[in-house]
Formats: sequence, structure tokens, C-alpha cells
Amino acid sequence: MDYQNRAGNKGAGVAGASEANVDRRERLRKLALETIDINKDPYILRNHLGGIECRLCLTLHTNEGSYLSHTQGKKHQTNLARRAAKEAKDQARYNPNLLLTAPLANEKPKKQFVKIGRPGYKVTKVREPVPMAPPNVAESESERKTRESMGGRIGLLFQVQLPEIKGGVRPMHRFMSSFEQHIEMQNRAWQYLVVAAEPYETIAFKLQAREVDQSETLVLSAMPNTRPREEPGTWSHWDPDTKAYTIQVMFK
Repeated sequence: MDYQNRAGNKGAGVAGASEANVDRRERLRKLALETIDINKDPYILRNHLGGIECRLCLTLHTNEGSYLSHTQGKKHQTNLARRAAKEAKDQARYNPNLLLTAPLANEKPKKQFVKIGRPGYKVTKVREPVPMAPPNVAESESERKTRESMGGRIGLLFQVQLPEIKGGVRPMHRFMSSFEQHIEMQNRAWQYLVVAAEPYETIAFKLQAREVDQSETLVLSAMPNTRPREEPGTWSHWDPDTKAYTIQVMFK
């Protein structure tokens, strides 16, 4: 490129590569300013040093031409596509009438029930049957009384009546620490047994914070002439015919 015959040129000769790049960037900047209104760009930020920052990509540029070249690049266009997808997803999440993404369209609606009150229940103290003495071993009266006074493990039997439970709904229960609830004063000496069954309100039984025996153990029957049976210390059973939910809790 020859600049020697241009007006205002004090020298002569062919322009170098650096001068050609400066002239090219200036022409591109003027052309971009004619087609793009940079003042309406929401991601442009002019700092106190006179530079330009891209708030979307967190990049720094020396002039408007450099920023406009950045906006046409791959990095800026990729970030724009990600921002548009995120905004569309958030809009669909807060507006159920817009199904713009496949996961939201396939999401199953949650069941809604109207609470009808608390269910009826009955709590009974239970004790593990006392092991029977071997039939061929002689046992004195004092030994028999000592064995019976020791007894087995103690526990509680919860019977919850759910006559109005919805079809296809199975009641559930779990143990909850005192520090998980916000109704009573938190106390490490207590724990709760929570029972939930729609459309009834969730109820909780306050228990001592003793370790619950949930292992498979051998429970001996106290009835004579009966064989021992293997049964877990803590179990639950749902009877769909009588609509009764039974939970046995044994403590160690």
C-alpha cells in the first residue's frame, strides 16, 4: 500500500504491516459502528482507565474496535447461546404454560391432596418373650424368678388406622432426630417416629433417644411347647384390607 501521494503525507514509501493492520482495524471499527449501536449492548462496560470490559465473558479490551471484534468471535457467541438457554429454562420453570425443554415437558405433576386431619392410633408397650429353660435342665425356683425378672428387650407397638387413605398410596415412616424438627425445644434425650400417609396429616411419636434394634434376631416364644421363630426386632406392616399400619420398635 503506497501512501506517498496522499494529502497530508510528509514522507514517502510503502506502508509496513503494522500500519496496514492499524488502518484495517480502524476501517472495521467505523464499519461496525455504522451497523451496530454499541451503546445498546448490555454487556459492555467502560472502566475508569478508559478500557472496555465484556461483562459476559469477563474480557478486557483497549478500544471499541477490539470489543466489536470480540463480540463476533466464538467465545462470545457461545456464551450468548448459553445465557439464552438458561433464561429459557428459568422462564419455563416459573411459567408452567411454557414447555420449552424436554425434561420439563416429561416431568410428572405432583399429586395434590386435601388434608383431612390426623389418623387414629394406639400405642402399646411390648416386651420380648422370656426364653424358656431347656426341658432337660433342672431349674430352681430362685433361678426361674431371676430369669423372668430379667426379661427380654422392651419396645413399643404402634397401630395407626387409616380408613380414608387414598388408593395406591402406601404409608411410610422414619426416625427423626430432635434437631431435625422446629416445633419443640431441641433436646438430644428425645427422638421422633414420623408416620405419613396421604391425605392424612403427618404425625410424630416422641420416643426416648435410645438405640433402636433393627437387626435380624432370634425371638423366643413364651408359650410352652412352641418353637422359636426368627423375627426382626423393628418392623412395619401395612394391611390394605383393614387399612391398618403397624410398626414395632424394639430398643437395645
